[in-house]
Amino acid sequence: MDKFSFVGNSNIEAIDQLYQQYKNDPESVDESYQRFFQGFDFAVENYAQPNGSGLVDKEFLVLDLIHAYRQRGHLFTKTNPVRSRRKYYPTLDLENFKLSEKDLDTTFHAGNEIGIGKAPLRKIIEHLQQTYCQSVAVEYLYIRHPEVVSWLKGKMEMELNTPKFSAEKKRKIFHQLNMAAGFESFIHKKFVGQKRFSLEGSEVLIPGLNALINKGAEMGVEEVMIGMAHRGRLNVLTNILQKPYKNIFKEFNGDEYEDGISLGDVKYHLGYSNDIETETGKKVRVNLAPNPSHLETVAPIIEGISRSKIDHKYDKNYDKVIPVVIHGDAAIAGQGVAYEVVQMAQLEGYKTGGTIHIVINNQVGFTTNYLDARSSTYCTDVGKVTRSPVFHVNGDDVEALVYAVELAIEFRQSFNSDVFIDILSYRKYGHNEGDEPRFTQPTLYKAIAKHPNPRDIYNLKLQEENIVSKEDALKEANNFNQQLEDALSASKEIDKVIIQRFLHDDWTEYEYSNDADFKQSPNTSIEKEKAQFLLDRINHLPEDKKFFKKLEKIVKDRISMVDNDKLDWALGEQLAYASLLTEGHPVRVSGQDAERGTFAHRHAVMTVEDSEERYRPLQFITEDQAKFDIYNSLLSEYGVMGFEYGYALAKPSGLTIWEAQFGDFYNVAQVIIDQYISSAEEKWGLMNGLVLLLPHGFEGQGPEHSSARVERFLSLSAQNNMQIINCTTPANLFHVLRRQVKRNFRVPLVVFTPKSLLRYPKCVSSIEDFTKDGFKEVIDDNNVEVDQVKRVVYCNGKVYYDLLARKEELNATDIALVRIEQLHPYPKEQVEAINKRYKNALLHLWVQEEPENMGAWYYIQNKMKDVELVPVARLASGSPATGLNGLHVVGQTEIINKVFKKCHCKRKQKYCGLQCVEGKTRTEILKQHKYFEEPPRFSI
Repeated sequence: MDKFSFVGNSNIEAIDQLYQQYKNDPESVDESYQRFFQGFDFAVENYAQPNGSGLVDKEFLVLDLIHAYRQRGHLFTKTNPVRSRRKYYPTLDLENFKLSEKDLDTTFHAGNEIGIGKAPLRKIIEHLQQTYCQSVAVEYLYIRHPEVVSWLKGKMEMELNTPKFSAEKKRKIFHQLNMAAGFESFIHKKFVGQKRFSLEGSEVLIPGLNALINKGAEMGVEEVMIGMAHRGRLNVLTNILQKPYKNIFKEFNGDEYEDGISLGDVKYHLGYSNDIETETGKKVRVNLAPNPSHLETVAPIIEGISRSKIDHKYDKNYDKVIPVVIHGDAAIAGQGVAYEVVQMAQLEGYKTGGTIHIVINNQVGFTTNYLDARSSTYCTDVGKVTRSPVFHVNGDDVEALVYAVELAIEFRQSFNSDVFIDILSYRKYGHNEGDEPRFTQPTLYKAIAKHPNPRDIYNLKLQEENIVSKEDALKEANNFNQQLEDALSASKEIDKVIIQRFLHDDWTEYEYSNDADFKQSPNTSIEKEKAQFLLDRINHLPEDKKFFKKLEKIVKDRISMVDNDKLDWALGEQLAYASLLTEGHPVRVSGQDAERGTFAHRHAVMTVEDSEERYRPLQFITEDQAKFDIYNSLLSEYGVMGFEYGYALAKPSGLTIWEAQFGDFYNVAQVIIDQYISSAEEKWGLMNGLVLLLPHGFEGQGPEHSSARVERFLSLSAQNNMQIINCTTPANLFHVLRRQVKRNFRVPLVVFTPKSLLRYPKCVSSIEDFTKDGFKEVIDDNNVEVDQVKRVVYCNGKVYYDLLARKEELNATDIALVRIEQLHPYPKEQVEAINKRYKNALLHLWVQEEPENMGAWYYIQNKMKDVELVPVARLASGSPATGLNGLHVVGQTEIINKVFKKCHCKRKQKYCGLQCVEGKTRTEILKQHKYFEEPPRFSI
């Protein structure tokens, strides 16, 4: 706590303490208190009464009243257009502060505290009422930085939180409000019964966003990133981003998409980008991201896009890009990802210089009353987590909202912190236009039915001020309606529904992938001399810094690996990063404990002994290398994965990676997988090169530390939408990471990474493996007598090394172990070529560690049609793995024994080589060896 923190809970005793501090050192207190105490001393000298009471004591009481207005005035405002406010106690009535009406005409020096000088109590209260209890309410005294509190006080109390706009500006605001209301009214009449998630009741959002863009441009903003749910989206698309009205109308009645979009999405999920010219002639790039029905999911996406732009386009200048997230009241209060995003706000790896959070507060969630939707007083209370100021604004008062937005932009640009604006409004209809809200909210909708809309309210206000006449307002409404009629006619001439590629300027060099792109991987090798140079740099520690002895040993061991030509997983991974960095591709990695690695394998960040200094070897390879960033994330999957997806979206030439602590934990971010990673290209035409590293492997560590749920990704895989990899060598990891940025298209990459194999002696690659060819989708067995092979065993991941150990023990050269390193897109041609190679094979097995109903079995069974495949897996289960290591070992042993089973022909061999096949049909052979039984059942 800073030395002024007790002022946040100001009372008479606290003020007295502050006064004593002032007496000792006037400069040690805030300037406003200096002025107050100067006046107080004057009052003591001139007006103090003999008994020590009277006017002097009341100065403190008035000061306490001022503080109460600042702290609790938001509870007693006129901010709700259609509901009566809940009652809060104590009120701001005089008697609660030991004052009375008799004191109203008494002059107090406390007026200095609010900038009006010595003034009667009546005037002080009027000033406070206008500032804190009208159309703009504010919460801010919990902020712990005195300079921030002082800035807000000064801004708000000087202007009384009341806008003073010119007649010209008011006419512009009315014009925007007319467009917002006219657009909704037109659609309601022309497309009866169709969902549009109307903005009616909250039309002030449009002038508010327009003010945000114009004020932002004045203060140096060049790009605005907007994420929002459905409510009002069509209005924002047309009246803010200037998407042609005819295109929106075509989406209401179209039946075919343009090329490049296979499935598309509903109109109120789509995104758009445009250069908007402000009132001063400046250009601002405004982007509205596409989003799914998971209302808050777009928030971390927007933050990631913004940070990526800040890092790579604007040279870390946070003032150039403003992220704007438009929430619904029920969503921001109820969805946990909102909290995750707020917690990112000031973290080094995720901050974006402050987000403007705007809440369209309909005071109801679908059919749920706000009293049933949250326990907090306000839906925006999550903003207090980071001590952000919160403005609550009456949605009927458009000038108040424009004022609050402009103040929020000033605050954001001054302090690079989040701001929340809560627009208390209503929705005119139900959740969608076909819904009947009176089923569940009869009293609320009775009030709404009688309530004039914001445009009509503002129209009357401007007529009273002689700024807009009734005739001019009617003429403007008619002209705009005719403009929409013309656009509707033009929409009928459009052949197909057009979906603009989001952030299209960033993706001009990239094309959509096709089947031919996945037939064979490109050459991603590097020259041997370059590999040696990069390995030297990766394993270099500066001599002028002293490191923890165990870190020094790790580096020495890595140098020894290079000398012995056996590079482990960590070296293969970091060699990939180093090579890309020197070729101009920035690399960003984040996740829980990503710097060291959950399993202490990476050590991409090394701590200087007895200090907080960090050294990152990958940042010091060459002087002209690309940017390398690696961050330990907050303990979040949903928010952070969404952030990294957004980051990759805005920087397609870079390699962006999210790593799970254990692969199992990604399921907390399943929404990002389902709504973006797997489907965004088919829905919205979005390409994205995000990489997920998901540690996976059954080592007896229990059900939450074994399976990254391979089957879930494969069930979502179709049409080359994702790359699903479970590779088994450091070199193959190296090549797949390089492949990700070396092709002219981008498809998300999911890599199931190992745990025990990180240090497994056989899981190594020679330097030569990095200096030739590229990623191998399938790896055949090089230790077989091809014509003698009777059994072909397909597998992927860690189980390969368990099988290999038994094969080498038995010298079983008539059994081929084949690794399918890439599950999707399925390498059909390579697998079929291998099956043809082993023309004498009698048996084809698919072996996996996972239970039979999990893993890749059902996917592989469906894909491998040219042979009859038999599964070897654990018993089907609802849980991935046992919690007892002993049971795990039993199950794992049975899997291996099934592959290398003893001979049934009573020969004394270590395993069955199927020599007993002479004169028998294949069916008889398989039945004799019990491979036609039900799939094997193993203990878990």
